[in-house]
Amino acid sequence: MNGMGDKPNPMHHASEITISTQGQGLYEFTAQVEHFVRAANVQTGLVTVFCRHTSASLTIQENADPDVRADFNEFFRRLVPENMGWLRHTIEGPDDMPAHIKAALTDVSLSIPVMNGRMVLGTWQGIYLFEHRSHPHERKVALHLCGE
Repeated sequence: MNGMGDKPNPMHHASEITISTQGQGLYEFTAQVEHFVRAANVQTGLVTVFCRHTSASLTIQENADPDVRADFNEFFRRLVPENMGWLRHTIEGPDDMPAHIKAALTDVSLSIPVMNGRMVLGTWQGIYLFEHRSHPHERKVALHLCGE
């Protein structure tokens, strides 16, 4: 309670993590978000995960079979190829504008409920950074947890 007798006082926690990528693909970081949630000691709330880049994105996908990640990456490679000659934004390389398009088609922010001190993810769900560039990058992901 907040001392006013009728409304709970939510707690806010924020952090940032860095994910090193080695080129295009999906990089799971569920464990880092789980650690953040546990350390905050929030029983009920909502964690927001936000990618601070325009050529990478976020997704929740199956984390049991690595073929899912390979197929997901191949699908987007075929959907948005690097050889589209009509692209104007090419100064950063042939993979840059396709990376922006892929990021626009996916999510840069995820919201995940927290119950009983844990994220409410399905049995086979994992949180992934989806790197759309061909070369290694250091990606920043902001975390925010609000709850009680």
